[in-house]
Amino acid sequence: MHVSAAQDQTPSREDARLEWFRQGRFGLFIHWGPVSLKGTEIGWSRDNQVPVKEYDNLYKQFDPIKFNAAEWVTIAKQAGMKYLVITAKHHDGFCLWNSKYTDYDIASTPFARDVIKELAAECRRQDIVFCTYYSILDWHHPHYLPQSHGGPGQPLAEDQKPDFDSYVTYMKNQLRELVQDYGPLGILWFDGEWEDTWNSQRGGDLYKYVRSLQGNIIINNRVGKGRDGMAGTTQTSEYAGDYDTPEQQIGKFQIDRPWETCMTICEQWAWKPDDQMKSLKQCIQTLVKTVGGDGNFLFNVGPMPDGRIEPRQASRLREMGQWLEKYGPSIYGTRGGPFKPGPWGVSTYTNNRIYLHVLAWDGQELTLPPIDKKIVRSSLLTGGRLELKQTKKDIVVTVGQDDQMEIDTIVVLELDGPAAEIAPVSLPSLSLAFKKPAQASNVHGNMQQYGPMMAFDDDDDTRWATDAGIDKAWLEVDLGEPHTINKAVICEAYAGRVRKFELQYKVDDAWQSFYQGTTLSERTVLTFSPITAQHVRLNILQAAEGPTIWEFQLMRTKDAGR
Repeated sequence: MHVSAAQDQTPSREDARLEWFRQGRFGLFIHWGPVSLKGTEIGWSRDNQVPVKEYDNLYKQFDPIKFNAAEWVTIAKQAGMKYLVITAKHHDGFCLWNSKYTDYDIASTPFARDVIKELAAECRRQDIVFCTYYSILDWHHPHYLPQSHGGPGQPLAEDQKPDFDSYVTYMKNQLRELVQDYGPLGILWFDGEWEDTWNSQRGGDLYKYVRSLQGNIIINNRVGKGRDGMAGTTQTSEYAGDYDTPEQQIGKFQIDRPWETCMTICEQWAWKPDDQMKSLKQCIQTLVKTVGGDGNFLFNVGPMPDGRIEPRQASRLREMGQWLEKYGPSIYGTRGGPFKPGPWGVSTYTNNRIYLHVLAWDGQELTLPPIDKKIVRSSLLTGGRLELKQTKKDIVVTVGQDDQMEIDTIVVLELDGPAAEIAPVSLPSLSLAFKKPAQASNVHGNMQQYGPMMAFDDDDDTRWATDAGIDKAWLEVDLGEPHTINKAVICEAYAGRVRKFELQYKVDDAWQSFYQGTTLSERTVLTFSPITAQHVRLNILQAAEGPTIWEFQLMRTKDAGR
């Protein structure tokens, strides 16, 4: 995965710039700096949890004597990651390299070693693409505007005024350092573009400037404006960068523009003692769902103040690598589709082969819509036996429970032609509530994108959400006519918020409870004695914070009767 510093910007070169990125699919994100001494969030804890004066002087104590670039890169390699992105400068303005343009850098710490230099060299030795994160926003620099989070770290003299153009010159000088002295870089990962001081014109200028330093560099969409919040999708093509950046969530199925989900292995970007860590199942399924949507997965760790990646986090990454050693062909170099993601799982493909990643079985059968290619061979990459029937009407895959894997059952379909020729297709919804009229007691900000109908669209990228501080709420659907149901699937966006709930149905204009429960998870499957109803309600009786639900599905299994 070597990245050269070639300046060729012909159309063919432009087409090839993202090839390694799409092939690699999996990268390591690292948020690190002096703030690790406090165990609080990088940048954002300045003037919140940590006073500005204390925060800005932490570098004088920063001496991570156990930092070992070879160890960090080896962990990334063992995890099956193909590239590494390090926070060269975050919003707090501290630089992890020896910069000619500031003393607020690693060279001024007791440690003094150039972290970026050592990581760049080690990545090249181990064939990992080296990339850097750089924040446009800088709360420490005296010329950055607006001067929020406690004001500048180095106040100007009384007769001086902040000069944003001067700051932009500083930024360009530092970016030239990173590209020319530590490159070639695979990616320049920008952030902090959301404030009003930054605009599309400045973003376009910066994009062109960086590309002039290294023609084949990849730049994310946070160099410009137009990003749709944490969803990360840029709505306008003007200076949008090369790819979208959903944050702390899996991006939507999108094959016409590259994207990359960035997410933390724990809850905080920077290291925090005893931070809650994701399970192996969560880690693997997030990777699989991301690639199945045609995206990359940039998975973050926050090293400890002594320079080590926390051992339990390193162990989790190695477990992911062990899984990828077996099943990597279904991830690396694949594209998302042709079957779109759904509650059942996702699909990936390469050449004449489709990989079905079945993450949630409903019995022993998976029914897929028809495709205009013949399946000439089928097997289980995860081991075991399957039965497959292909007709003009559908494709039915049957796998016994003993061969269904807890994390991911991978079915391989070999075709008589290229899978890329199949137009993306969705599985028919199994929910009786799919796209039916809905209403709710509360909607976050009264915004349509968080309305009740979003919980009934079988789309993992949309959700019903309530306002902050809401501790009771209800979500109701009208099935149009009476249906017999005996199963519900509820997907909570932030597991653990709901503490107590009930399912109700309307009988003679009165609501009756037919199921009671406590907490919900990312996917909670409920079964109960069959009821017949037209109006069904999820009644949340107690919540720790405003409830938000990805999906609320209602079903009738084969044994539910009529």
